[in-house]
Amino acid sequence: MKPVKNFDGASIKFLFTDIDDTLTDNGRLGADAYGALWKLKSAGISVVPVTGRPAGWCEMIARMWPVEGVIGENGGFYFRYHKGKMHRYFAISEQERKKSRLILDETIAPEILKSVPGCAIASDQFSRLLDLAIDFKEDVKPLSKIEVQKIVEVFKKHGAHAKISSIHVNGWFGDFDKLTTALLFL
Repeated sequence: MKPVKNFDGASIKFLFTDIDDTLTDNGRLGADAYGALWKLKSAGISVVPVTGRPAGWCEMIARMWPVEGVIGENGGFYFRYHKGKMHRYFAISEQERKKSRLILDETIAPEILKSVPGCAIASDQFSRLLDLAIDFKEDVKPLSKIEVQKIVEVFKKHGAHAKISSIHVNGWFGDFDKLTTALLFL
C-alpha cells in the first residue's frame, strides 16, 4: 500500500477497497497496510473491504480489523461488527443459498475440474456460503487466459454469474454483485 501525500481526507467518510493485491502483497497483509487502516479509522474514515473472499474470512475481518464492515463473496453479503454484535446481511435467502450450493458443488465444480486441467477448488472454499471459487493462480501453477476463460464459460453455461479476480474465478447464482451490496451497505 503506497502512502498518499498532500491528501485532505476531511470530506471522505467511507473508503471501499479490494483486499487481494490491493491491501495485500503476495497474499499477506503487511504492517504498513494494517497500520494505514488504523490511521484511516483514527481520521474518521470508515474503511469497508470489498472482496471475493469467503464468509469465514469476512467474519474475522469484520471482528478483528479496524473496518466498518466487509462485503464478501462478490457482494453475496456484508458483515458488520458493531457494539459487540455481528450484523449479517445476505443478498439471497437461506433457501436460495442451499439450492445454489447444490448446483455449484455437485454439477459445476466437477465439470470445471474435468474440463480445465491444472485448476483447483480454492483452498478457502470450505469457508464459503454463496459462491464457488476456482483457483487459477493462488495455490496452483498459473493458467493461461484461454484456460481461465473456459472456467468462466462453464459457469455461464449453467446460468451462473462469473467474475475473474487476480487469483480465482468466482461463480454464483443470485442477482447481486459488489457494487449493489456496497450501495446497500451505505
